[in-house]
Amino acid sequence: MTGKRSAGIVLYRHHEGELQVLLGHMGGPYWSGKDAGAWSIPKGMPEDDEEPETTARREFTEELGLPLPPGELRPLGEVRQAGGKLVQAWALAGDLDPEQVIPGTYTMEWPRGSGRFRDFPELDRVAWFPLVQAKEKIVKAQAGLLDRLQQSVAFGQH
Repeated sequence: MTGKRSAGIVLYRHHEGELQVLLGHMGGPYWSGKDAGAWSIPKGMPEDDEEPETTARREFTEELGLPLPPGELRPLGEVRQAGGKLVQAWALAGDLDPEQVIPGTYTMEWPRGSGRFRDFPELDRVAWFPLVQAKEKIVKAQAGLLDRLQQSVAFGQH
């Protein structure tokens, strides 16, 4: 994986008869006042020549501070985000408690041009959402991954 690519996991569960997905609200000052379109699957960029699935597994743990639940990863393909980045994802049936999340952090200059660097959480909130609501909250391009998840669950592939 080279260039503008990332890989992630769409963790899903059936709860009280409905399909739900785990999303994280992107941390940092740019996203602080936004809700719709400001949520994402746990994902990140590869290290060196890392395989995409390895990246997805590592990033899940780094972003959430929790181990990836056990189970079989099912490919959902990739989508291209507005900035051109390709996001490759896998679906995983599982569960975790968002209250247990200990988010990873990143460092950036803030305010821009100030010469001061601050740490921000990669994800400042994590929550389970019914699929319809998740499609409203997630970054627009990633909604295609949720459509694929919904289709595969409907056809009994997951």
